[in-house]
Amino acid sequence: MNKGHKKSKLSGFLLLSSVSAAVSAQDVSVCQGTLDNNERLACYDRIFGTTATVLTETKTSTTTKAAVEADVEVKPAVVAETEVVSEPVAVATVMQKYWELTPEEKRDRFIFRTYQPNFFLPAHITSNINKAPQSPTRGQAEASENYKQMESKIQVSLRAKLMTEFLLPGADLWFAFSQRSMWQLWNNQDSAPFRNTDYQPELIYVVPVADAWGDLPGDWQVRMLQFGIAHQSNGQAKPLSRSWNKVYAGLAVDKGEFGLNWRYNQRISENGDEDDNPDLIDYIGSHEISANWLPGDATAQLTWRNDFSYLSRGSWQLDLTYPVDSTKMDGLRWHLQMFSGYGETLLDYNFRQNSIGLGVMLFNF
Repeated sequence: MNKGHKKSKLSGFLLLSSVSAAVSAQDVSVCQGTLDNNERLACYDRIFGTTATVLTETKTSTTTKAAVEADVEVKPAVVAETEVVSEPVAVATVMQKYWELTPEEKRDRFIFRTYQPNFFLPAHITSNINKAPQSPTRGQAEASENYKQMESKIQVSLRAKLMTEFLLPGADLWFAFSQRSMWQLWNNQDSAPFRNTDYQPELIYVVPVADAWGDLPGDWQVRMLQFGIAHQSNGQAKPLSRSWNKVYAGLAVDKGEFGLNWRYNQRISENGDEDDNPDLIDYIGSHEISANWLPGDATAQLTWRNDFSYLSRGSWQLDLTYPVDSTKMDGLRWHLQMFSGYGETLLDYNFRQNSIGLGVMLFNF
């Protein structure tokens, strides 16, 4: 031990001896007789001159030292403003889900799904039943006097994806089949015949439009382009035979719960003797515009068809649906349909009528 260290220890011992001498035995005995811990501590503080501040500082220093020895890193609290907020996840619209326009919505091929509405309208009333259909090349059919204005209307429409990522990124090729029948369900005289049934197979090519290319004013968004080829006929013999072939192109836009679809139909020409209805486009129109509204549980669709050359012709159709059970949105739905104009069926393409039907939408998947 060196001399400096010995001198320091000696000085400390002499200081402690001086303090002890200044404290009387009586004072110490008083503190020892104090039962309360806090009061006894305060008593010793008065005798030896120790303050609460010194003790607090010593305690803080001891705590900090312990933290350092334990290798604990002391960090300040994180300020709320520095927290990273994750970007909101985009929710697919009804149109994107229906046509599988995004990678997240893509499903397998060769699985049948619904296409146009599938419904059964047992009560379908027309203002003017077509008892003697006619066309320029097929003449006039024999009148069916027993046809009733009250009948039923049935539609079944399905589709399946044949190819995915076809030709263009995200583009799909679909096959669809639709069948619409007018059934004289309430006609007991003629044993409830089917007055007409239209069949329509088609190929549909759907090309999704990227958000960067589809922006429109007012937050509207172009979602997809459509191209297709279709055949429609009623499968009857002359003079009731009706048929035509078409190619079409269109686009679809949406905004929130609203959607708009436009389609242009170009008829494929036929020879005169083979053409059941050469003036068909003049009556039903080559343009088709559909507006869709999905306000919660209900759905509404308004469809207008016209050629723009004959504005007095064409047709409009309104379809309203509402779930029978609100807990099963994709289950059975009430279906109200109103139609006015030409071409409610292919047999009636040149026959004007107004009709209203009430029933149910059968399924939706």
